[in-house]
Amino acid sequence: MKQVIILGAGMVGIATALQLRKRGWAVTVVDRRSPGEETSYGNAGIIQSEAVSPYPMPRDIGTLAAVATGRTNDVHYHAMAMPDHAEALARYWWHSAESRHARISDSYARLIIQATATHEELMGDCRADGGPAEAGLDDLVRRDGYHALFRRQNLFDKALAAAEENRKRWGVRFKALTPGELARAEPALKQTGVGAIHWLDPWTVSDPGALVAAYGRGFVAAGGRLLEGDARSLAATPQGGWAVNTVDGRLEADAVVVALGPWSPELLRPFGLRFPMVRKRGYHRHYRGGGLRLPLLDTGFGYVIAPMARGLRITTGAQFTHADAPADPVQLEQAELGAEALLDLGMPVEPEPWHGTRPCLPGMLPVIGEAPGHRGLWMNFGHGHQGFTLGPATGRLLAELMAGETPFTDPTAFRPDRH
Repeated sequence: MKQVIILGAGMVGIATALQLRKRGWAVTVVDRRSPGEETSYGNAGIIQSEAVSPYPMPRDIGTLAAVATGRTNDVHYHAMAMPDHAEALARYWWHSAESRHARISDSYARLIIQATATHEELMGDCRADGGPAEAGLDDLVRRDGYHALFRRQNLFDKALAAAEENRKRWGVRFKALTPGELARAEPALKQTGVGAIHWLDPWTVSDPGALVAAYGRGFVAAGGRLLEGDARSLAATPQGGWAVNTVDGRLEADAVVVALGPWSPELLRPFGLRFPMVRKRGYHRHYRGGGLRLPLLDTGFGYVIAPMARGLRITTGAQFTHADAPADPVQLEQAELGAEALLDLGMPVEPEPWHGTRPCLPGMLPVIGEAPGHRGLWMNFGHGHQGFTLGPATGRLLAELMAGETPFTDPTAFRPDRH
């Protein structure tokens, strides 16, 4: 039986572990924390099967000027930190040209349209194994989509045109809502803008960390192991395998998968592998208000508000800062103002906001495959805003590659050597 170590217990790592376990591998997941307690915990809880294009870097002068002068809440930056991001942002700009972004989106879409199907596959596996993994799993997930509210007619019209193109090409389903229709769908809203798009196919999750934890329990029920350990101890063995230090001692295996999200490039640098990364910090906080049925993207203020197990969760856009910079939730404060105008938000649940980092690669596609020049060193990271959505799909793709199976989509665009 082939042995593999998965470094990282987020959605990507756990999904990869489940897929490899199904194929008969002996799998151990190593992380410093339990499944779903890092970046995978903090997102908006939407499995975004409709998001067939990754976020490009704006290239028009008007948008860039708005970002530079702080007139948009989607993006915020600390000027002193920008040299840290310069190389990755320059590459991001280059890849965001219209023709390049179109090619990137074609590969990206072929992954993301499999998002709900691959999540359903993992949920089915967990149900089949029974035990604690099964209990409450379906209660976490709704299959009713989410709303995107627009405050400006020109932006609404542009979004509807793009949605129609994606419907024709990728089968993305949506419904345009008038302000009155949105008010009837969400009676708690005090304002409904100029209209909304109801994205019909995405799934929403009331506790993202709990879903990853449930997948983790399913993995253990299927014979996998979870161990606390230090990924930084990763080293090649003289026998041609890989080893890492854990609380149970040194662990060796035939192969290793790096699925550490924003921490992956630092881990791989000592092996001569460079992956410039655009690290986008995001914030969230829960509030005691209620009444919202489905998650709502407020396009005018650049945030998502979603009904969660702990209350209404607001998640913010992207902040560019130093990796170890203290929290600066200015975008969350602006989002609170926007949300208060829409519904009764209520008091915060936590004394301080949570923050985490989205691991965005300049080419906007995750790295999936074996490292050049390092046999048995496999990678699955760089999912940007969509690790929670894409983890099961990319986990399946990597497992197919490692097992020598025919992959469900062409993996060329995701190969590590493209960097």
